[in-house]
Amino acid sequence: MKRIIVLLAEGFEEIEAVTPIDVLRRGGVDVVVAGVGSDVVTGSHNLTFDTDAGIDEIDFSEFDGVILPGGLPGAVNLSESSAVQSILEQARSEGKLIAAICASPALVLSPLGLLNDKKTTGYPGIEFKFFDRVSYREENVVQDGSVITGMGPGTAFDFALKILEYLTDSAVAAKVANAMLFRK
Repeated sequence: MKRIIVLLAEGFEEIEAVTPIDVLRRGGVDVVVAGVGSDVVTGSHNLTFDTDAGIDEIDFSEFDGVILPGGLPGAVNLSESSAVQSILEQARSEGKLIAAICASPALVLSPLGLLNDKKTTGYPGIEFKFFDRVSYREENVVQDGSVITGMGPGTAFDFALKILEYLTDSAVAAKVANAMLFRK
């Protein structure tokens, strides 16, 4: 069974966290939600979540990848965490999945060089935060190798299904989408 970690920092965008957690669990992926800075984290729209663990309790070697929701100031808080940076560096060096949506591609991944020479997307208007070596696409979801990026809250379902497809296969993703009545 595939295992993924979702990192939540104060001010995260709730729909960008809950949608992948729900979709992946429906698809048989073991999802662990880790709090950055606290085990109880409040999103940008004042929804409070109890996480499964604190980020410092996680052994990332046990996981197949990491998901970073966006939101403000959530993405900023993720970017300022040395523990998050360490997990992302380990994911890069081991070729694990790195998935980020909304402001997180520009504010968390790009400064670490994780998007250099890659196609990516993110929240429209924030692309100016990307560094020169990024090929920005105005698309709902962009996959380039083991990096998956999503545009924003309204694309959270597409983002979650792409991650599920990456971790399992297209048949599992289609089955979950159909069961949830997701129509394109």
